[in-house]
Formats: sequence, structure tokens, C-alpha cells
Amino acid sequence: MRKLIDKYKKSFLLALEEQRGYSDLTIKTYDESLKEALQYIEIVKEKEKIVFNLMPYRIHIAGLNAKTISKKLSALRSFCSFLNEQNVHVELRADESIKVAKTLPKPVSHEHIIEALKQCNLEEKLLVTMLYTLGLRISEIASLEKKNISNEWIRVIGKGNKQRDIPLLKITKDLIDEYLSTFMVKKFLFEKKGERLSENSLRYMITKIFRRVALKVTPHQLRHSYASSLLNAGAPIADVSELLGHSSMATTQIYTKLGSALKQQNYNKAHPLGEC
Repeated sequence: MRKLIDKYKKSFLLALEEQRGYSDLTIKTYDESLKEALQYIEIVKEKEKIVFNLMPYRIHIAGLNAKTISKKLSALRSFCSFLNEQNVHVELRADESIKVAKTLPKPVSHEHIIEALKQCNLEEKLLVTMLYTLGLRISEIASLEKKNISNEWIRVIGKGNKQRDIPLLKITKDLIDEYLSTFMVKKFLFEKKGERLSENSLRYMITKIFRRVALKVTPHQLRHSYASSLLNAGAPIADVSELLGHSSMATTQIYTKLGSALKQQNYNKAHPLGEC
């Protein structure tokens, strides 16, 4: 039974890559989560279906925080949905949902980004500027090809191989032109010896850049900064959602909550009774 499940697990991970366009890092996370879960869950055959009893696994991970538990169970649910699509009928037991507190993203201030840019070389400056002015995911910028950059737009292949076009600011286009005239890239915008730079390499570059100004920053925080800046300046949420490549506007709405939270903080600081 478990050999059969392991076989389908490989097919599932392949489908994540080929059909949904997930990044190598995301697929690795799914793989590790499933490998761990399958060590603990009880798998039994009942008539025409296979039952996954999650209770032993739930006990094993009970000490983790709610968000981590939720992610691990979500990977398992996705795998079971895949099995059912393959006509391997699976039922989950002890699969109660975990309540996860919604945390607001933490954008990087414009002032801090400008400060970091002052200490960047050309390649670093382009990476930060593109993340900040285009709101790209790190997987999207790693796979961005030179041919998909025009004078006014870039074409991005996002999650699930969904395609979207994002307008280029003149400052970003000028920087791209300077970069391409300096570095003779073959296919991808960010390359090394003809091979595209990995997502981890680009993440490390961002970490190194902002460490110079005593900040701990991730690429995704720069995406948050892009979204927050647009919404705070009055851009329609539907437009921002489309630019970010969100499948639902509900995902984008968390940034409007962030704007409200910042307004509240500023109000408390500004009002003479705010700090009382």
C-alpha cells in the first residue's frame, strides 16, 4: 500500500512542476511535508477506498505553531485531492481545520529602499528596483527571459503558468538597458555562465544588500512594498490584484488592512493624547 502511495507522490510532485508551475523551493517543501506525514499517518484499506487516519501525525506535530501545522496539513490535503483525481479514492480522518491568525505583511519603507540602493552595484540595483517597481515574486524574476521585456511592458509567467503583463517605469527600463549593455546575457535576465541564477542566489543577494543598512529583508517584503505603495496612493484594488497575479482579490485585501493599521499608528503618534 505504502509503495503505491510513494509512487503517486512522485507523480504528484511532477504535476506541481509541470501543470501548476510551482517553484523548486515550493516543490521541495511539499516533498518534505509529505515525507514526514507519511511516516506517521495510519493508512488502511476499507472496501473501495483508502483511509488516511491523521491522528498519529496530528499528535506528532501538535507542539508546532498553528500556521506551520496548517501548511503541513494543506500539503497533505492537496496530495489526497490529486489521488482522488487519479481514481485512487482516499478519505481523510482527524482532519479538523486549524485556526490561523492572519498576520499583516511587513513592507520595507521607501526611505530604506533608497538608502540600500545607494550602496548597490548595477546587478544588485536592478534586482531591488525590479522587485520594488514590478511587485514580482522571486520565482518570476528568476525565470524572467530577456525576450519578454519590451520598452513599456514585461511579460511574466506566474503561478500555474498564468501570464500577465506589467508596465515598466522609465527608471526601471533605463536600468535594464544599462544592465543589458554591460552584461551579455543569453536568455534570462539574471544569469551566470549562461545559466539562470537560482531563486536562492537571488534571495541571498537581497539579504546581503539590506544587511549593509542593518535591515533583514526578504524579496517578498519588496513585493509587499510595491502593493502597499500603489494602494496607499489610491490605485484600485482590482488593478493591483491583477498586477500582482493574485487569483483572488481577497488575497490583495490584506494590504488594505495594512494601510489602515499604519494610519492608526500615525494617528496615535500625531495626536497629543495618542500616547497617553
